[in-house]
Amino acid sequence: MRATRTRTLQPLPHTPAPLFLRYYDATGTEHLVPAADATTVPFEDCLPARDLPSYPGIRHTPGSYWAACCDAVLDYESYLESKWMRLLDFDHQVKALSAQPFLFEGADRSGKWRHTPDLFVRRTDGSALLLDVKNPLRIQTPRVLHQARRTASACELMGWDYQMVGEPDPQLWATVEWLGGYRRPLNATADLIGPLLDLATDPVPIGALVSFLDPELARPVVYHLMWHHRLRFDLTRPLRDHTPVWTAHRGNTP
Repeated sequence: MRATRTRTLQPLPHTPAPLFLRYYDATGTEHLVPAADATTVPFEDCLPARDLPSYPGIRHTPGSYWAACCDAVLDYESYLESKWMRLLDFDHQVKALSAQPFLFEGADRSGKWRHTPDLFVRRTDGSALLLDVKNPLRIQTPRVLHQARRTASACELMGWDYQMVGEPDPQLWATVEWLGGYRRPLNATADLIGPLLDLATDPVPIGALVSFLDPELARPVVYHLMWHHRLRFDLTRPLRDHTPVWTAHRGNTP
């Protein structure tokens, strides 16, 4: 069971910084730093900055998700949040992500404010994205929009990107949800990777590709390669046996 997060640090008196970040590093040590000093912190490695509620009768669905991109188990507060974890995990530009990474503590013309973002994303190029996941029924409410403006301004100050998201695109989610079941490392069937990639040098339908070998063994490997972007395909269309796939190093799509 995770230890309860305590807040013991306070800004130094007369500190001019209007925005602080409170976070807990990988050892659980609490830190409180001005936003200007936080841009180099590896928030993708930090522990959650707050405890997620869990009790009988809770209306949303908290749980855990294993992220293949960084080999980490992340706690999510709702099923919608878990969707975005999987979508980000699938994104080949994402190197690592963390949940509830820190607590913003700031002050502006409207007064003091606090906010714990849902997800922190470290991209492969080193840039950062902060994501807030909101119930689509609440995403346009004044309170949520006000919080989003504050968070967006904070991210702009720190050189990060920011998005507030609701439900993902249904077609994209259907595909990523399916392929996510094959994201884990291969063991007994790893020797099929080479032959399958060789057979997909030119675009080939999934059904035809798996038929060249034992379909029951080859199909999970094909989906694994699609998740890890070693086999390319059209993400905008439903996944079917006639869906063409081709090796990632091939320059032209069908």
